[in-house]
Amino acid sequence: MRLDGSVRTLIDDGVMVSVIGVHVDPHRERILVAYQDPGVGVRSGEATRLRQSGVGIFDLRSGALQHRVDLSAVPGGAEYIHGANDLAIDKSGNAYVTDIVSSEIYRVRRDGTATLLLRDERLGRDGVGPNGIIWHPGGYLLVVRYDTGALWRIPVASPERMTEVHLDTALVGGDGMALRPDGTLAVVTNHLASTAASGVSVLRSTDGWASAVTARQQPWPQPEQNPTTATVTPLGTYVVEGRLGSLFSGTVTDEFTLRPLR
Repeated sequence: MRLDGSVRTLIDDGVMVSVIGVHVDPHRERILVAYQDPGVGVRSGEATRLRQSGVGIFDLRSGALQHRVDLSAVPGGAEYIHGANDLAIDKSGNAYVTDIVSSEIYRVRRDGTATLLLRDERLGRDGVGPNGIIWHPGGYLLVVRYDTGALWRIPVASPERMTEVHLDTALVGGDGMALRPDGTLAVVTNHLASTAASGVSVLRSTDGWASAVTARQQPWPQPEQNPTTATVTPLGTYVVEGRLGSLFSGTVTDEFTLRPLR
């Protein structure tokens, strides 16, 4: 999407059924895409439904494929169902990917090799499990569980030491997240599979994310819609609503909405 609001197709490889998470890695001129088949896309089929799960790594300028990573085949991962959902990138270019279906988080290195970083039932599963993820410069991940709204702190060097962040308000319906330049965390919530109100909660922590408080909340102007994630840009933080609710109800559309986080 250009600054004037016009758009063009950068990637359409005919393989990815439903693109769920997209992150730009400007330092390495890459775009990383988490994709799966939740069973509602126009390319969905019996062979891929709840089985396709991966990361596509593409050239940021040309859209050329650099690596395709099949997360459903990673040793140690769940045997049957998968759903890559969101990803975060660390300072070395490693990506960390949540699997919302199978309680798992994967690490994908720059060369496209993938390993299972963590499987923990506390993260949830079955489409309402680990959703939004960010990498923190302190060397840990923050992951939100969609159905309960729990936020988890996961040290990358010792993921088995995962701890729950103490919150003043649970982030039920927590979807995509963005770590902002002032250190606050923007968490997008929706009611795709929850009773939460659509909007954005901005959290602040003073103890390295052992705990966090809600600094403010911004409701989504159209409460019937379902915003899904946020991103930080040089012009501020923006939140996207991509009509995912319409897709799950059987309607396909190219429309989406971007709104600034005030």
